[in-house]
Amino acid sequence: MRKHQRGTVEIMEAATAWQIDDFATSLTAASANTISAYVSDISQFANWVERQSIDDPRKVTKDVVRQYIAFLTTMKMAKRSVGRKVAALRKYFAWLVRDHKIEVDPTAGVRTPTDTGRLPKVLTNEQLNALLHAANDEDPEWKKARDTAIIELLYGSGLRVSELCSLDVDSVNVKQQAVIVTGKGNKQRRVPVSEPSLVALTAWSLLRSEVSADTTEVALFVNGRGGRLGTRDVRRIIDARSLAPTHPHALRHTFATHLLDNGADLRAVQELLGHSDVATTQRYTHVSKERLKSAYGVSHPRA
Repeated sequence: MRKHQRGTVEIMEAATAWQIDDFATSLTAASANTISAYVSDISQFANWVERQSIDDPRKVTKDVVRQYIAFLTTMKMAKRSVGRKVAALRKYFAWLVRDHKIEVDPTAGVRTPTDTGRLPKVLTNEQLNALLHAANDEDPEWKKARDTAIIELLYGSGLRVSELCSLDVDSVNVKQQAVIVTGKGNKQRRVPVSEPSLVALTAWSLLRSEVSADTTEVALFVNGRGGRLGTRDVRRIIDARSLAPTHPHALRHTFATHLLDNGADLRAVQELLGHSDVATTQRYTHVSKERLKSAYGVSHPRA
């Protein structure tokens, strides 16, 4: 594999030499974003080991993988990011073993740095109310209605931003108070819709035709030109209403934490969020416990 400047050419070269394109094709259950991240992470690894004259995955050993993890750590990369890159390598080498391209998985038994990263951020009641109600008076009524409906759904149903943007008009069943969501890996799930969300969605539906006169546009949420709203558009909507810098995902974090605060079953929350692994949902229990400890410390006379 020849040396190139970092960028598209380098990634394409690595993908050819290491059969990364074939690996990407095998990820039939993964989303486009996940596949793109895997391709990028594995290509970066392939180009890194090239400096050690390793141009074939069969030459990769456990020591090489450990050296790569050490390199990422010395670059002051977040532990969570290191873990994600190693997870991509595990997936890739497991595929090579299954396809009999290599005999031994060099990632087996290799430990990654423990992720003691930040707990999910939960919005305060003041921040949440501002997002739900702080509409710009200068905005047209259709935009106020749309933005409120978006925020109500993100918080009231705990949707990912990508899931919200992919909703079509017929994804919402008003009679059954539910929405059909397509999550990661193209898996569909049915999520309840709160009463405030239904009210906001009804208000938006009455004004949607003002910006989407094209009857062929099936997207539930559209921009000012009548096309499907994108994830960046949603981030701008959140920024415009937020009291402090935040991220749309904070609404999903808040949704999950509020459910657990009020006694919801962990497995039920997992299903609502669309997590394939309950361990991903469990981090919200830590947030909930910390909030309870904080409330105890403030409120109990002997705390």
